Formats: sequence, C-alpha cells, structure tokens
Amino acid sequence: MIWWLGLVARAFQASGSAVSAVPLCMATLREQLEARERDILAPQAAKSADSRGRLRPEKEDDVRPAFQRDRDRIIHCKAFRRLKHKTQVFFAPTGDHYRTRLTHTLEVSQIARTIAKVLRLHEELTEAIALGHDLGHTPFGHAGERVIDTLVPGGFNHYEQSLRIVDVLENDGRGLNLTWEVRDGIAKHSKGKSGAPVGLTGTLRASTIEGQIMRVADLIAYVNHDIDDATRAGLLKPEDLPTEPVAILGGSSSARIATLVKDVVTESLAGNLTEIRMSDRVLKAVLDLRSFLFDAVYENTIATAEFKKATGILTGLWEKVRERPEEFLDLKTIENEGHFLAGMTDRYAVRLYEQLFIPKPWAIE
Repeated sequence: MIWWLGLVARAFQASGSAVSAVPLCMATLREQLEARERDILAPQAAKSADSRGRLRPEKEDDVRPAFQRDRDRIIHCKAFRRLKHKTQVFFAPTGDHYRTRLTHTLEVSQIARTIAKVLRLHEELTEAIALGHDLGHTPFGHAGERVIDTLVPGGFNHYEQSLRIVDVLENDGRGLNLTWEVRDGIAKHSKGKSGAPVGLTGTLRASTIEGQIMRVADLIAYVNHDIDDATRAGLLKPEDLPTEPVAILGGSSSARIATLVKDVVTESLAGNLTEIRMSDRVLKAVLDLRSFLFDAVYENTIATAEFKKATGILTGLWEKVRERPEEFLDLKTIENEGHFLAGMTDRYAVRLYEQLFIPKPWAIE
C-alpha cells in the first residue's frame, strides 16, 4: 500500500499542481487532495477540509476527503438500492425505458455535476447531495407521499425522510454519519408544486453553492425526462407542448437541458457565484413547462388512476401493521418511527398487501 501511495503522490508532483508543495512524509493522500481542491476550485466552492463536520466525530480516511466518502456511503446504502423499484411518474411500467426513482436520481446527478464542473465547484459534494436527495421517497411516487402525509401524525415529507434515513435509519440505527454540508443540501432540495429553484433567501436556501445546484438540477431533470416518458406512454405528443417555452428552451430534451444548463452557469458566473441564478426569461419558460406537466401528466386522470388503488394499499398496510406490529416490525420501530411505509418499494408494498388481504385458495384435499 505504501508503494502505491508513493506512486500516486509522485504523479501529483509531476502534474505541476500546488499539491507538490506538500511534503510527502507529512501528508496523507487525502491531505494532498484537499490541498489540490484549494488550488483548483473556485474561492466560493466548499472545501472538504473546511467541512463543519459530522454528527459524530470520526477518524478521517487516509485516501478520500470527507465529501467523497459521503458520496460513496450513499451509493452503497440500502435505501439507494431500493430506489430502482420506486415510482417516478408511472406506476409499475411494463416498458424497460421508463424512469424509476433511481434513474431520475442518476440523471439529476449528471446534470448537477456538469454545472459544478463548469463553475469549478466541488463535484463530489454536489454529487453526494444529488444521489441522496430522494432516498426518503415513498412507494407510488408523490401520490404515495400524499397518502402517507395523511396517515403519519404530524405529517410527512420525503426530504425530511431522506435526512432521517442518512442520520438514523441506515446501518441498524447508526445512520451514515454524513457531513453537515451534504445533510444541509438534502434537507433543502425540495421545491414543491409551485416553488422556484432559485431566488430563495435565508433558511430556505442551501448554505453551499453546491447545495443550491441540487434544486436546479432536479427541476431540469424531471421536467425533461417526464416529457419523454409521457410521450412514450401516449399521454403527450410533441406538438402538445406549449409553444412559447419550447421556442425558448428547445424542441428536444437534449436541447432543453443544454439551454437550461448554459443559462444557469452563465447567470451564476455573471453574479460572481454569490448564488445559483437563472435568467428571468429561461426561468419563466421552465416553470411554465412544469405547470403544463402538472395539468397534462402528473394530475392526468388516466395516469393517476392506478394511484387511487395505491391509496387503498398504503392505508390498509398502515392499519394492519399498527394493529399487529409484532408480525412485521419490532414495537420500538412502530412507536418511534411511524414512517415505516416510506421505505417500502412499490412491489414490496403490493406483495405485502396481497399477503395480508387477498384470500388464498384452500389447497388441502
């Protein structure tokens, strides 16, 4: 291992980076990478070595800086893997090419990293926030979230659940122990039906520029891939899209993403990276396109018909599990963690409902 670290360190020296000024005998590879961040990233970017820390202090890694470790922890956690079987827009699609909550997350991450790279911000911090932002999403998409919100005392929202997952629920109650910056970005990513991705102030806005990228990247990703999925499902035709936003943003997903990303980086640089910005014209166009999707897709009676059944499934499971908790979960989980339904995938919820409520044929002759 020592010889490998030496080779990597000499490669850093050969690159001509300021990292070469750090004495090899005194610095771990992580410390050299942290020094490289100061040399390469914009002054406004978050720096790993300046993190506000974790909920519980722990020894730093010899190789990976803090935000990179957070990214890796999220990718390897169980909640992240479950996203592949959670609805994005269309419930249990039979086609292979519809988005799931996992593929949505990956598309958000790609857009977010592109913006961070151009702005010379911290890519691993940006990616960690993007990969973790939807960990707390319910089965059956936003319809499932609305149902669980009516069931859980005190209400429910997925971004608080995402934070609960990384702080407590993963690792048998120990959580992932992420840095403050990643947790802050996850907690402040949600925009809701009418919220704008930029222009927030005070406690509503992420404290890092990287965290602010998350809100923009999320909107860019879902507006465009949901048009693609709705077209594939036959709910939309390209000519159905409102003409003015299309004229401004572009006639295809790739064109719209390119326009939106360019606008974000151009406007943010023009503002000296004090915050993530968008031009009024482009912002209005993408928000108008989102409003159109709410009417034509998200609240479309055909697309949401199956979600009415999901309401019955989640309500039935809530009542049954709380009635006989010892058969499904330990009592501590039921009493202290009333959001147990949120962790279920779509197919697990359906399968459990069938097990509990659908009579089985009598097989004994």
